[in-house]
Amino acid sequence: MAPMNEHPGEQAAQNPVKLLAIRETELSLDEVFRAVGDDASGGTALFVGTVRNHDGGADVDALGYSCHPTAEAEMRRVAEKVVAEYPVRALAAVHRTGDLRVGDLAVVVAVSCPHRGEAFEACRKLIDDLKHEVPIWKHQRFSDGTEEWVGAC
Repeated sequence: MAPMNEHPGEQAAQNPVKLLAIRETELSLDEVFRAVGDDASGGTALFVGTVRNHDGGADVDALGYSCHPTAEAEMRRVAEKVVAEYPVRALAAVHRTGDLRVGDLAVVVAVSCPHRGEAFEACRKLIDDLKHEVPIWKHQRFSDGTEEWVGAC
């Protein structure tokens, strides 16, 4: 029997980026979860970002997301960076644009790795870097009639 770290399942997959998209349509947890299914993965971490009803002490009624034309390419760059750093078997990320209501899914990311710790770390890196580096902007509308733009997610 080969040592654990030499088994092919312990390594990153050849083409682990399975799904990347920015959409105006509703997001599906099932679609993202299915995209990262991998028989060699012992851990799958999934993060779901939803529209909350408050921000900075103010009540949020609704919000809209918009993005730069390069956003999907930047999302791929972020995904490839995560794949280079962790033994990712499968990775998926989808983000909404357009008008959303409180409770709607705004972003869903998932990562499968040989072990749970790697999956948690890779998933956190993916969502954090996506939030900070992909040109997606949030336009929040508050109950008091005010509004604000928030840079990068």
